[in-house]
Amino acid sequence: MLFVLAALGRLLAHSPEFLPRALCAIFGDIIWFGMARRRRMMLANLHHAFPLKDEAWRRAIGRTSCRRTVEMGLFAIAIPYFDEARIRGMVTAHPSVRDDDTGIFRPGPLIFVAPHFSLMEAITLSSVVVPETRDLEIGAFFRPLDNPKVDAAVKAARERFGMKLLSRKEGFKDAMAILRRGGRVAVLFDQNAGAPGSMSLHFGRIASTSELAGMLAEKFNARVVAFASERTGFWRATLRATKLAERAEDAAAVTALSNRWLEKELSSGDALCAQWLWLHNRWKTHTRPKQRLHLDFKRDITPADFATLGLDGLPRTGDRFVIRMPNWLGDVVMALPLVRALRAGRPDAHVTLLAKKAFVPLLESLGVAERVIALPGKGEPYRAFFRNLRTEYPDTHVLFTNSLRGDLEAWWMGAPQRFGMVRPGKFRPLLTSGWKLPASLDETREHQTRVWEKWLREAHGLKAPLDLAPFRPASLIGEGPVANRVGLVCGTENFPAKRWPVERWRELITKLLAARPGAEIRLFGTANDLPITNEIAAGFDPARVLNLAGKTGLPDYCRELTRCSVLACNDTGGMHLANMLGVPVVAVFGPTNPVRTGPIFEARAVVLRPPGCPDTGGADIAGVSPDRVTAAVLERL
Repeated sequence: MLFVLAALGRLLAHSPEFLPRALCAIFGDIIWFGMARRRRMMLANLHHAFPLKDEAWRRAIGRTSCRRTVEMGLFAIAIPYFDEARIRGMVTAHPSVRDDDTGIFRPGPLIFVAPHFSLMEAITLSSVVVPETRDLEIGAFFRPLDNPKVDAAVKAARERFGMKLLSRKEGFKDAMAILRRGGRVAVLFDQNAGAPGSMSLHFGRIASTSELAGMLAEKFNARVVAFASERTGFWRATLRATKLAERAEDAAAVTALSNRWLEKELSSGDALCAQWLWLHNRWKTHTRPKQRLHLDFKRDITPADFATLGLDGLPRTGDRFVIRMPNWLGDVVMALPLVRALRAGRPDAHVTLLAKKAFVPLLESLGVAERVIALPGKGEPYRAFFRNLRTEYPDTHVLFTNSLRGDLEAWWMGAPQRFGMVRPGKFRPLLTSGWKLPASLDETREHQTRVWEKWLREAHGLKAPLDLAPFRPASLIGEGPVANRVGLVCGTENFPAKRWPVERWRELITKLLAARPGAEIRLFGTANDLPITNEIAAGFDPARVLNLAGKTGLPDYCRELTRCSVLACNDTGGMHLANMLGVPVVAVFGPTNPVRTGPIFEARAVVLRPPGCPDTGGADIAGVSPDRVTAAVLERL
C-alpha cells in the first residue's frame, strides 16, 4: 500500500498538470454520478444550508465539490514530492497572515481554527510560504490512519517543514504543553463530531460541533484566528487569516464565533462554497432511529449561538420531518397529541404535514406544523407530485397510515428515514424502520393514541410527555358557548351500524325542547349526512332546530361546535373534533370500541353504551335509550 501511494505521488508530482486535472474531473464525476446516496447527501446538505438557492445551483456546486474533494486527495499524495521552489509557486500568503491585528506573530498562545476546505493540506506548507513562521512552535491535530506504515509516511510528509502533528487520540497533552510555551495549535473545525460533539447551530440547524478549539482557547486565554487555504486554481491556494477573538474566555463563545465565520465564508461566493467538503453528512446528529425524536447531547452551547444570531431560542429550521396524517378525521385528531410530542422533543424540527385537502384548513389553524400540504385529489398528477417534493430533501417521514400507497408516497419523496407501524400480516418493505406490534399488545384494550405513543417511544426515542390539553386556537373559537345550545352529530361516514337510529335522535330532541324551553339544537354533519339530518329535523321549528349539515367547512364547523354547551354524537369524527376543542361530549357507542377510539383529550366527556355491552363494545347501538342521553346532556348544560 505504501509503495503504491509513493509511486502515485511521484507520478502526480512530476506529470504535466493536465493529467491530475483530468483525474480530478473523471473521478469527481464518478463520485457525483455513480454514488447516488452520496449525491443525495450533498444536495441535502446544500439545500439545508442554502434553502433559497435553486436545484440547478446546488447540483453545480455539488458536482464541483466532488472534483475538489478528489483534488484534495491527489494534492495530499503529491505534496511529499514537491520542492520548496515549486511550493512557493503554488501557495501564497494573503496580507492578513502578517497583519499585526491578526496577531499570528505576537507573543502568547494562539489557536488556529482550520475549516475543511479542499486544499487544507496547504496549511502544513505555511513555513515555506511565510518563512517567519519557522520561528514559531506550531502543532496541528490530525486523525491517525488505520495503517501504521501509511500513517507514519503521511505524518512525516506533513511534518517536514516544521509543523508538529498531534494525534486526536493522544495529542491533547502535547497541545497544552505547546500553548503553555506560548505556541500555536491548529484544530480542524468540524460540524460532524458525532457523540462527543456539543449541540450548536450551523446554518440554523442543530450540529454536533467539536469544542476542542474553544476549550483550549478558554483554558489558556488564547487568541483565536481562523486560518484557511482558499483555492485560487488547480493545486494553488492562498493562506488567509481572520481574527475571531483577541482573548478567549468562553469555549462556547469561541465555537459560536467560528460557526458564524464559516457560514459567512461559505456564503461569500460559489468558488469558496464548492471548496468545502460537502460529501460528509454535515448535520449527522440523532440519525439512529431510536434517537430520532429527542435531542440528547453531552453539552448544549446553543445559547452562545443565540447571542451571535439574535435569537431567543431554537429556530425551526432544523431536521425536516414529514408526517403523513391518517385518512379519517377522527384518526387525524387522535394523532395530534403525537405531533405535539414530536415537536416538543425536537424543538428544532421543521415539520410538514401531508393530509387530505379537506383537513388542511383545520391543521393550519391549529399551528402544529410549519407547513401543511394537501394530498393530490382524483385526476391530479400523483407520482409527479411526490417526486417534485424530493428536492426539498426531507430527513424523516413518519407515517400514521398503514397502506402501501402511503409508503410509496414516502419512498417517492426520498426521505432516508421512513418510519411506520407494521401490523401482523402486513408487509411494508419500503419502510426503513418498521415497528412490529408486540404479540402481547391487545389493541382492543389500548387507545389508538396510546398505541401510536408506544410505537414512537419504543422505536424512535420519543421522550416528551403527551399533551392532551384541548386546542384553543383563536381562529377556531367562537364567541363562547351559548347557554342551552346543544349540538348533535347524527351521521357517520364509514360504518352505518355506528349510527344511533333516527327515531332515537328525534325523541332526544323532543325531550330536550320540553325540558329546556329555551334550548337550541344544531345538527352537524357532511353533505352525505343530509338525508339523515333532514329526516331528524323534519317537523321541528327551524328557529329551534337548525340543520347545518353540509353547510360548514372544517374551520366553520369548529367555530359552531365551540358555540355549543354540549355535543351529543355517535362515534365519529365530529366527536373527536369537539373533544379536541374542549366542548363537553356525550358519545353514544354500540358496536365500536370506546376504549380504542373514545375521546382522548382532557375535556368533559361521557360514553354511553347499551346495557350489558362490554367495555370494548360489540352491542346494538339502538339499546341506548333517549332518556339516558337526555339526562347526560342536561347534566352538562
